[in-house]
Amino acid sequence: MFNVMDIELARTFLEIVETGNFIGASKRLNVTQSTISMRIKSLEETLGRPLFIRGRSGVTLTAAGLQFRRYASTIVRSWRQARQKIALPPEFRAVLNVGGQFSLWHRLMLSWSGWMREQAPDIALRVETGPAEWLMQRLAEGTLDLALTYAPQSRPGVEIEQLVEETLVLVATDPAHTGVGSDSYLFVDWGEEFETGHGIAYPDFEMHAIAFSHGTTALDYLLEYGGAGYFPARVVLPYLRNHTLHRLGGAPEFSRPAFVVFRSPHDDIEGIALDGLRQFSREDPLN
Repeated sequence: MFNVMDIELARTFLEIVETGNFIGASKRLNVTQSTISMRIKSLEETLGRPLFIRGRSGVTLTAAGLQFRRYASTIVRSWRQARQKIALPPEFRAVLNVGGQFSLWHRLMLSWSGWMREQAPDIALRVETGPAEWLMQRLAEGTLDLALTYAPQSRPGVEIEQLVEETLVLVATDPAHTGVGSDSYLFVDWGEEFETGHGIAYPDFEMHAIAFSHGTTALDYLLEYGGAGYFPARVVLPYLRNHTLHRLGGAPEFSRPAFVVFRSPHDDIEGIALDGLRQFSREDPLN
């Protein structure tokens, strides 16, 4: 079994890898840079190999560092899993760690979480939301069992499965809104593919007066102050039904698939979770 020092050294190593430098790791771990340096020096002395090449722009992994990265992830993952299982009340047989992009919470994760509590009451859920890159990193480290994302990344030991094909539609608070190009048009960053498709569909579109990187924030703004913007059809459906928002006819639509990413092979607990996600994807009224 790993001792506490092993775990702290492995965590420090992984934080440096993720942030790209000692400064970022010290901020994340809330320790001084000298502490970070001492930990890495101790780790390198124990392993007998340098793990990082220091440079002005940050650090890069040596060949030994690349090899150790997998073992460091295993150490941290095993420790977290052990803590979770030991802390579980006796009525639970396991814990399932699931992550998703925030915009997928109301899309799939909310209903799925309720379904899991009913179908598998002996499985504890740990649900987190975050950006796609962060989710993929957590999955690679083994601290997540499943991840729902619009932007999956192919990595060794993981499988990617498409769940739904989301449709982005142009809606406005005023049915007579002129749409893209108007001063009250909100540009929402739905990802690289959307931005490319948007540029092709609207080649004369110039710099927008206001832009959002978060869809939920953009929708809150739209409902409060009015205007128009592209949003997932599923998300705006209730507002279309009560006529708070209106679809602008003739506007192009954009596809945005959502995926579930999981480790391979997966166990029966992850299998239950996947079955539930597939079920809710099939029942989606907009599929």
